[in-house]
Amino acid sequence: MKTLLIALTLLVLTGGAVSAQTAGPEPLPMPPPVPAPQDRAFPGTIHLAVNATDLDHRIFAIHETIPVSPGPIILLYPQWLPGNHSPSGPLQEVAGLYFHANGQRLAWTRDPVNVFAYHVTVPPGATSLDVDFQRVTPIDQRVGRITMTPEMIDLQWNGVALYPAGYFSRDITVEASLKLPEGWQLGTALEPATTSGSTTTFKPVPFNTLVDSPVYAGRYFKRYDLDPGGTVPVHLDVVADRADELDASPDALKAHRALVQQAYKLYGSQHYNHYDFLFSLSDELGGNGLEHHRSSEDGTSGDYFTDWANSFVGRDLLAHEYTHSWNGKFRRPADLWTPNFNVPMRDSLLWVYEGQTQYWGYVLAARAGLWTKQQALDAIASVAATYDHTPGREWRQLEDTTNDPIIAHRQPQSWRSWERSEDYYSEGQLIWLDADTLIREKSNGTKSLDDFARSFFGIDNGSDVTVTYTFDDLVKALNAVLPYDWADFLHTRLQSHGPGAPLDGITRGGYKLVYTDQPSEWTRVGEQRRHAVDLNYSLGVTVSRDGTLSTVIWDSPAFKAGLTDGWRILSVNGNAYGADVIKRAVTAAKGAGTPIELTLQWGSRVRTVRIDYHDGLRYPHLEREANTPARLDAILAPKP
Repeated sequence: MKTLLIALTLLVLTGGAVSAQTAGPEPLPMPPPVPAPQDRAFPGTIHLAVNATDLDHRIFAIHETIPVSPGPIILLYPQWLPGNHSPSGPLQEVAGLYFHANGQRLAWTRDPVNVFAYHVTVPPGATSLDVDFQRVTPIDQRVGRITMTPEMIDLQWNGVALYPAGYFSRDITVEASLKLPEGWQLGTALEPATTSGSTTTFKPVPFNTLVDSPVYAGRYFKRYDLDPGGTVPVHLDVVADRADELDASPDALKAHRALVQQAYKLYGSQHYNHYDFLFSLSDELGGNGLEHHRSSEDGTSGDYFTDWANSFVGRDLLAHEYTHSWNGKFRRPADLWTPNFNVPMRDSLLWVYEGQTQYWGYVLAARAGLWTKQQALDAIASVAATYDHTPGREWRQLEDTTNDPIIAHRQPQSWRSWERSEDYYSEGQLIWLDADTLIREKSNGTKSLDDFARSFFGIDNGSDVTVTYTFDDLVKALNAVLPYDWADFLHTRLQSHGPGAPLDGITRGGYKLVYTDQPSEWTRVGEQRRHAVDLNYSLGVTVSRDGTLSTVIWDSPAFKAGLTDGWRILSVNGNAYGADVIKRAVTAAKGAGTPIELTLQWGSRVRTVRIDYHDGLRYPHLEREANTPARLDAILAPKP
């Protein structure tokens, strides 16, 4: 009591000064912000030269000449990358940065807040600024995606260029050139102006067009015409680790050509003057799928053509990225369009940009013959089962996952099924299947989501000027196809919670999701190609070739036994681990009372766990419901 009285007395006598004397530090003022972009022409043309011949060290060497006036200038390295939907510019790969003017080396400083911005003062009398640096690309996939190998490169211009702050990227003109190793060939949407030896100089383009026009080049290169006789050229530009991997069979080529025609029949338009699928077949270059307006970066394993019968898993890749020329590049969410590459993007409508693209990627793959109907059904079953076993849906709505490119930067996760990731792709796909089957049902088959695609993405045939849209625009376009409360339809599905996946589209499509003890061809071939054992819907794990758990599903039998990713199975019921061994053990435990016993190791630790699971092997399939029209079959059928 005495202490309290003394404290109150001091407070009264000092008028509260005691509180002021114990206050913490005050913040320093922030430095001036980097100037916002303005829609005004940048004076002059930037010359950008990239040397891609240092294959041994996997380094791009860059020289830029930028028109300038004396005084301070701020140059930006692209940060927010289209298609990545995130601030993922590879700034950590920039090294050896030098600035010169009038033969004099200039000092530079990095902005203390915006680390993608460089401050340089141009001396009196200088009219150009010379910039030299390297992009030191990853030499090991643990560091990052491999973009340069002894046989090929994937050159993304955003990674090898600085550009002036204060301008829309479309107002900055760049003339780029690329020097390749002797004998290499390239594919790109850029148009060559001149070729001298192994150096190609491209026609000047706006900076945003340059960034949207990557280059695939390689020692082994082959180009396929996908629309012979067409008024607008479409090509498949293939680079591979070996020459024999370049050759497409007649059946494979027919399916890729059909993809172009089925896309035209769906959208009724095109928004490019030519299109190039840039396609890497490699076990060394990092796999990729990145959209551009007049091209796409696509990458898969080297046996895509040579093992055509078994390479169908993931064969929707080209259909997905091609669709983005309409959905994402031509028509784009208004909050995802930015005036340059250092203004933050907002990803709120990625469930359209990516979710509907994922839907059309599956549909077009089936319509073109890249997949059989059964393969497409099996692929959809796999998606449905994944979200039927995603307990994270119970706490986190799909709509929030559109923030994941910004939050997680596509890094690996410990508990993918609980944390959730970029589920706007494939759960979004299920929403659009729901919408398509609903339109077909309520219109008695006279309307479909195809009509929406044509009216929404097919406008302004031949134009490549991006048209933005909002949620209200989307709802209005859906109502023009079929009057319905589409705002409530979408909000309900975007904000709903589990348990279970949103399967109404499958049910209304004439199928139901079931599980049997026999894998589909999709699952079987997927296991073979990933060198893994898929026990996601039984024990709740995926097991890699050496017995290491690569996935443990949250709240699954394996989870409840205390397992996590990273443990390696040594034995199953006393027998040395093998894929067949663990499958036989799961089968033998069905209906029995004896748990499955696993001995596992992680580093120096060894433990034995018992998993009390007795429902046998479970693999997803779509089973036909005879009392419902086969709307899903109609969706997957090619358009005549």
